[in-house]
Formats: sequence, C-alpha cells, structure tokens
Amino acid sequence: MSKTPEGAVIIGASAGALEALSSILPALPAGYPFPIFVIVHLPPKKRSVLAEIFNEKCRLRAIEAEDKEPVEPGVIYFAPPNYHLLLEGRSSIALSNEEEVLFSRPSIDVAFESAAEAWGDRLTGIVLTGANHDGARGLQAIENSGGTAIVQDPSTAFARTMPDAAILACPKARILALPEIPSYLSSNFK
Repeated sequence: MSKTPEGAVIIGASAGALEALSSILPALPAGYPFPIFVIVHLPPKKRSVLAEIFNEKCRLRAIEAEDKEPVEPGVIYFAPPNYHLLLEGRSSIALSNEEEVLFSRPSIDVAFESAAEAWGDRLTGIVLTGANHDGARGLQAIENSGGTAIVQDPSTAFARTMPDAAILACPKARILALPEIPSYLSSNFK
C-alpha cells in the first residue's frame, strides 16, 4: 500500500484544454510528489484519449480514473467522460453519474468541491481556458478551505469565460500565464 500523498493538485479546463494542458503537464518533473486530478469537459458518448496522449507526453504516469481507484503521488488522473470525479478522503477516487452541473459531467465545480473537502489547505486548484462558468464556485471552495487558487491569465486563454468567472469568484487567486504554472507547481510544494 502506497503512502497517502501530503498534497494534491486539481485542474479544470474546457474549450482549448488540450493546448493548455500540453503547456503544463509535460513540464512537471518525474517524481512530482502530489497526485494531479484533471477535469475536462468531454462529449459524454465518446471514449476519451486524453490519458493516452498525456501518458506519452509526460514524465508522470497519466491514466483515466476508475471508481474506487487508490490515489497515489505523481499520477495524473483524468476524469472519464460522463462521470463526475469525487475524492473519498485522500485515499481513493469515486465516480458518479449524478445530474450534470452547468450542462457538464464531469463537472469541474463538483470535483473541486470534493477535493477541497478532502485536502483543505494542502490543495492547489487551477482553472484554465473554457467557455462557461464551471470551476468558479469550486475554486472558491478551494480558497475557502485554505487551498491555493490559480487561474490562467484570461488574455492567454483560448476561451476566457471560465478564467474570467474564476477571477470574479476568487479575486485573490494567482493569475499566471501557462508557462508560469508548471514552474509554480514545481517550486511550491505546500
């Protein structure tokens, strides 16, 4: 049984996600000490290839999360299409097919709120490019639990609605350009 990670990172993205994540995830070092949960709005009836794409590009292992999957440090967990990703404490993942939130399943807000409950001030939440308001409420929950809130600089986003909404909800969030995010994550282990 592996050691429970001491911190975690959760990332939400929608329109323009592939390009944004390609600037962040491959830049993280091998041996990164935290799990990384990635929530991307996906078509519900299509198989996702995100985990496969990033497993090839990254120094960290990237997988599509499964229900009751144990959480391990240095693994990138992608939420599967048509399921909300939830954290059962710090030790395992739960998948849910409850109602869509803001027309989305997986919902960024649902995952962020669940992660904030599990990780509190040991969590870093990141809202990237996207064309709706999903993620703003969840990032606020992370900030309220003492975690770190990061938002992609809206001027660099493919779709700025999601970053703009997150900044409105979390005015104290760090606003970073994409190349600054992996540097921040690598140098600021909470």
